[in-house]
Amino acid sequence: MKRAWWKEAVVYQIYPRSFMDSNGDGIGDIPGILSRADYLAELGIDVVWLSPVYQSPNADNGYDISDYRAIMTEFGTLDDWKRLLKALHDRNIRLVMDLVVNHSSDEHPWFVESKKSRDGAYADYYIWRDGRGGCACDAEPPNDWQSVFSGPAWKYSAARDQWYLHLFAEKQPDLNWENPVLRREIFDMMRFWLDLGIDGFRMDVINMISKDAALTTFMNGPRVHEFLQEMNAEILSKYDIMTVGETPGVDPALAELYVGENRNELNMVFQFEHMDVDSGPGGKWDIRPWMLTELRAILGKWQRELDGKGWNSLYLNNHDQPRMVSRFGDDSPLWRVKSAKMLATMLHTMQGTPYIYQGEEIGMTNVAFPSIEDYEDVEIRNWVKEERERGALRDNELLKRIHYRGRDNARTPMQWTAGKGAGFTSGTPWLGVNPNYAEINAEAALADPDSIFRYYQKLIALRKRKKELVYAGSFEDLCPRNEFVYAYRRTLKAETFTNAQPESDRSILTILNFSGEAQDIGFLTDHIDNAGDLVLDNRSTDEKKVPLSPATLGPWEARVYLGEGN
Repeated sequence: MKRAWWKEAVVYQIYPRSFMDSNGDGIGDIPGILSRADYLAELGIDVVWLSPVYQSPNADNGYDISDYRAIMTEFGTLDDWKRLLKALHDRNIRLVMDLVVNHSSDEHPWFVESKKSRDGAYADYYIWRDGRGGCACDAEPPNDWQSVFSGPAWKYSAARDQWYLHLFAEKQPDLNWENPVLRREIFDMMRFWLDLGIDGFRMDVINMISKDAALTTFMNGPRVHEFLQEMNAEILSKYDIMTVGETPGVDPALAELYVGENRNELNMVFQFEHMDVDSGPGGKWDIRPWMLTELRAILGKWQRELDGKGWNSLYLNNHDQPRMVSRFGDDSPLWRVKSAKMLATMLHTMQGTPYIYQGEEIGMTNVAFPSIEDYEDVEIRNWVKEERERGALRDNELLKRIHYRGRDNARTPMQWTAGKGAGFTSGTPWLGVNPNYAEINAEAALADPDSIFRYYQKLIALRKRKKELVYAGSFEDLCPRNEFVYAYRRTLKAETFTNAQPESDRSILTILNFSGEAQDIGFLTDHIDNAGDLVLDNRSTDEKKVPLSPATLGPWEARVYLGEGN
């Protein structure tokens, strides 16, 4: 294993529309992010991943790009962006940009030209097909593929008398990576941003860029690794950068093909197995209770099977997922802080690069807006339309599922203060603020030495000091059938690195309580006795006045021990 800065980094994701509004129009912007640069530095993060800020008509909040080299007018200017880049670099924070090249906006000039003619210069920039019956104007789409956002994945264009593929919204036509001219355009665009000084890319649904000619697959397609190796050879390998690919539908064996250290593709991927732990047979909206035994089996599998082969990304929420404390912890006033700290402890004590989603560090929660009309997300709106047409679910049941799983849970504005608009805007926010902002906000977190924010600072600082928290492998789940206690040990062998050596074997023991009840951990006594020093736990200042119990783990308690390997 080789050491690398992106392995030792902690990444903070910013969803710009919801982070900080500087001009009162209710929409977060780049000058707003710039105004909070010191906050990011105080947290201690190493990298900002900036969700799309490119020019876009916003059918999918910036993931439908109409100009890859321009900044969205609502967010500011390219000069604003350059000032942000400098401010972050001045604070030793790197900047990773979103790369959205599976699809563009239908307002991109490429698509505008592509739909005009089957013979023009841009005719093959997108995936066009005749109808299923062999006739261009056939009423049946080319196949039965469904959009991720509900409904058919094909849209008929009268202008071209053909159907185009859109795996997401209708306004997000899929690009045709089989076209080498298109690939060259994309690589040139990537070089443009890298030469401006960015430090890498998060690649949106990058494992969907290859579709076979027979249209039998759109995920992990036949040429995806060829395309990525070409991208690496032409662009990525020329810069000291970090790359992470969003790859739904991969298991560890497939992931290794993307991130293997000798594969020359990507540094790491986002996998989604743990994000589906509460999904029933019907998918995302078919919600079922999750069990710790299922979650730990997935996480442990990824820890073990990529160890020494590739690198993990560690996350429990992002702009597409509900808030982690509401989903995996307990967001009640009694246990929100403690359970949020416990979940953070888990993420930061596994092998991989941790990702913090904005607001996670202050314990922001899911929101329960009273009406479906309060939600803005295209995925929610399309799903509701489809379900209403089917007539199977009443609105109260639709709302219940949206409250739990909807993407807007993560997109409510960042809660900075207890004042008007949560300190996010002086105007009317583009999406409603979570009503709990009076209790949950950054200002209060910064003033409280026992806050979630202050605990994240300790976790990040510990990870920087103790490289075994980053690199140790040999993942061992010490109680795999326990539904409440998650305890695991990792070991860093002295011979781990090819370019640096630890002085001796080192061991990490992490013990977590996934419940609001105290748990007996007497069965871990021998492990604890040989674990070394307790270097971190999530008890409050008042709780620490009582000696730590060696045999009992308090509600939502987390402990981390470091010592000699054994």
